[in-house]
Amino acid sequence: MRHLLIILIVTLLLRQIYCQYDEFAEFEDFDTDDDFVQPSQPNSQKNDKTIGSKNINNDDDFAEIDDQDDDEQVLVEEEDNEFEHFQDEEEFENFLGSNIEPEIDIKLSDTKQKTVEPKLTMAKVPIHFRTHWDSYWMEILMLFGLLAYFTNYLYGKKKNSTIANLWLNTHKTLLEENFALVGDDGRKESEGSTLNFVKESESLYTLWCSGRVCCEGMLVELKMIKRQDLVSIIAGMMKPTQDQLHIKVEMSKDSMDNFVFCIAAKKIATKLFKELVDLNKFCTLVNKAEDKYNINGYSLLSEMQEVSQTLLDARLITALNKYSHLIDFIHISDQFCGPIQQQEDTQTLKQPDVKRMLICGFNMPAKVNMEDMKPLLVLVFYLMERVRRFRLSKEAKTKSEKNRLRVEEEFMKTTHAARAEAAAARREEKRKQEKERILAEDDPEKQRRWEKKEQKRQQKKSAPKMKQLSIKAL
Repeated sequence: MRHLLIILIVTLLLRQIYCQYDEFAEFEDFDTDDDFVQPSQPNSQKNDKTIGSKNINNDDDFAEIDDQDDDEQVLVEEEDNEFEHFQDEEEFENFLGSNIEPEIDIKLSDTKQKTVEPKLTMAKVPIHFRTHWDSYWMEILMLFGLLAYFTNYLYGKKKNSTIANLWLNTHKTLLEENFALVGDDGRKESEGSTLNFVKESESLYTLWCSGRVCCEGMLVELKMIKRQDLVSIIAGMMKPTQDQLHIKVEMSKDSMDNFVFCIAAKKIATKLFKELVDLNKFCTLVNKAEDKYNINGYSLLSEMQEVSQTLLDARLITALNKYSHLIDFIHISDQFCGPIQQQEDTQTLKQPDVKRMLICGFNMPAKVNMEDMKPLLVLVFYLMERVRRFRLSKEAKTKSEKNRLRVEEEFMKTTHAARAEAAAARREEKRKQEKERILAEDDPEKQRRWEKKEQKRQQKKSAPKMKQLSIKAL
């Protein structure tokens, strides 16, 4: 039994050694065996338009060699084509005719077919604008125009403000000596407040003064060139204009008689006569005032000769001749109501409100020298006192009253139709309100009487008008 056990153990060891040797022999046979199966080549190629062949490069599996019998044939077992499912016509229609090829076929076909280099086309890139500034000349001109406009705006605004402050500083003492309040802007005065113009716009500055005998107040207006507007500057080159100073004094009712008087430069006298109502209605234009009053370059518009002879004294005539380049016009009127309204304006049924005004228009000097403007302000104060002391004669007052009655009658005639139409509209509105009031009441008898009264009125209105003639009895 013991010997049998030893034999069994030895047999098992030999069997184990044999099996290990047999496994390494299998690999040796595989390395030295010439029966290696090459991968199958594609059977045919597609037409020349396709990139590669349609058949898929499928590598055959290595054949399994049975080392137990060298004489037995080598069995080659192929796996299924991994791209075979693409050839299912029911699932992929027209797949064989499409240009979609597996990546493997493309690589294989590229090695056989002659490669063609693709044709490269260069994109046309536009040349940078920095090398062609002439293409942007319009934009450049616009930028320069805007720059010039804003530069001129700042410069013109500052210059107008400088001129206004210079005039005020030069005439401040004279104004404070003649008025109790200078520069009244409607705000309560406070300590340390400075006297300044009220800036209505960049080219219009105003100053209100009050607190003087014989006048309600005085308004100083500086109407300067629109230096801040480049278009106005260019227009001024073709038609030159000047800065102007207008002083409007509202006279008290008891300090001025009824008359209209104006003396103006010839170039604007006709314009004032056509535009202002009081000059057009009450005055006559006299262009030959030079020989009679020794005034050069001025035209006279006066209601009565007595007024012209009294106001045009030696002092005023001297000022007109000396400052003819600065004095534009002097207008004194008790019927001042502004410019003439055009026909398309709203028709008024009453005469416009009139004021007793002394208006002086002066031209500012080309070279800003405000000392030359001081005598003109003194002349305004002289005219205020001259008008306050002047009184018309009895004949002149009678003529003045007749002129005002004549103008009033002319106005009534021109507005007669409009006033009649307005009166008829008021009567119709009154009857309409009365009818609504009667209908709102619950008294049928009262309504019946009103309707009867209205019918009689309508019949009387529609009846023909008859003239009654009186015949004397024989």
